[in-house]
Amino acid sequence: MDWLHIALRSLGAIAVLFLITRLLGKKQISQLTFFEYITGITLGELAGFISTDIESHYTLGLTALLVWFIVPFTIELVTLKSVTLRKWLEGNGTVMIKDGKVMGKNLKKERYSADELLEQLRKKSVFNVADVEFAVLESSGELNVLLKKENQPLTPKHLGIKVGPEKEPQTVIIDGNIMDEPLATAGFSRAWLNAELEKIGVTKDNVFLGQVDSYGALFVDLYDDMLQVPANNEKLLLLANLKKCEADLTLYALATQSKDAKATYEQCVKQLREQITVLVPLLKR
Repeated sequence: MDWLHIALRSLGAIAVLFLITRLLGKKQISQLTFFEYITGITLGELAGFISTDIESHYTLGLTALLVWFIVPFTIELVTLKSVTLRKWLEGNGTVMIKDGKVMGKNLKKERYSADELLEQLRKKSVFNVADVEFAVLESSGELNVLLKKENQPLTPKHLGIKVGPEKEPQTVIIDGNIMDEPLATAGFSRAWLNAELEKIGVTKDNVFLGQVDSYGALFVDLYDDMLQVPANNEKLLLLANLKKCEADLTLYALATQSKDAKATYEQCVKQLREQITVLVPLLKR
């Protein structure tokens, strides 16, 4: 019955290891520091030892697991308050590129070759070293990159455009089933969803996945990959109508002989143009 004994010990080890990992937190399964790397390997080895070494007492393995849980857990709590201990255990980031220049000494210190640096940059979608202003190798081993100002993506802030806060998209249909809670969170009802589906000529049973973004736009992915969902042109039609109103007001201002009416039309054109400028980024999404 050794197989049953090993199976039971393995189930116990899995349960204990899962509990320990949950208590140690998500850092244990993300990019690891040196100490977390050592802890992860050791916990795995101990779990294997507990599962298969039937000659040793089960509690001995559990004791070892408990020690390897208490020590890292205590150190994590202490390092939250001690900068010195945190630097000593986790290390500091190493600057690899500064002011657009590759730091050769730091590459040698971290035993990084030029090819490895280029590989890490490509993982960040950077293929030209000349585009980089600053790059640092974190203690977790991840390379973080800051592009030069002229190479950074253009944002609404650069253009002086104010945008509203972005909310989390809500998944309202999964496998043809309507998710009432996310739908309510988005602020809509089943009647609204059915009306939106009717506009694009789709039934919920044909929808594999449906999401509503923060602007109330519905995206659907159908089971049949060959079917194309018609685009929702309501926003573009609204933009076209607003621009038509602007053009009509401009014509009225040119056609009228009354100075007061002309001034009123011109003021309306100015105000409408300002509103269109604000709405364009939203209506062209």
